[in-house]
Amino acid sequence: MSFDREQVLRDTADLLSRRATASMDEIAKAAGVSRATLHRHFPGRDALVRALGTLGIEQTEECLDAARIEEGDPVEAVRRLITEAMPVSGFLAFLYGENQLYDLDEINDGWARIDARVAALFRRGQETGAFRHDLAPAWLVEALYALIAASAWSVLDGRMARRDSARMVTDLLLGGMLRAPRETGST
Repeated sequence: MSFDREQVLRDTADLLSRRATASMDEIAKAAGVSRATLHRHFPGRDALVRALGTLGIEQTEECLDAARIEEGDPVEAVRRLITEAMPVSGFLAFLYGENQLYDLDEINDGWARIDARVAALFRRGQETGAFRHDLAPAWLVEALYALIAASAWSVLDGRMARRDSARMVTDLLLGGMLRAPRETGST
């Protein structure tokens, strides 16, 4: 039987996003591998968490690339980004809540690159007049991450249908950050 590293990491992230204190035995069971196999590929929990962080950076950058967030209308770019992020939202939910990862330079550098790209999208939306100016791009980045994580937890817990998650995140985020059209003729 071959070892699918990415699938094991995705299964691990799904479990740890719901139960952060799961044991290595529980992680192995959730991933469908033996504890010995898990330990052979990840000698301990720290190595497993580092691998999760690295894969999370890679997957998030792939989502940004697939969404083409530097192209076109900023509102549509946000919609594309959320749609692309939904398939890995459970993984992103784990990463969002895992403070241990932020002590590692390579993980910090990766998130800094991602944050800069997403913040640039929000700034572009502000510059074009589509997004509110009173909301800092850094805050909008955090709000996006929080909404994606919350949608993943809601889907995992059966409180939201997976097919509705992208629309619900998009509607809530854009509903709060779009500039209202100017009213004309009112006093």
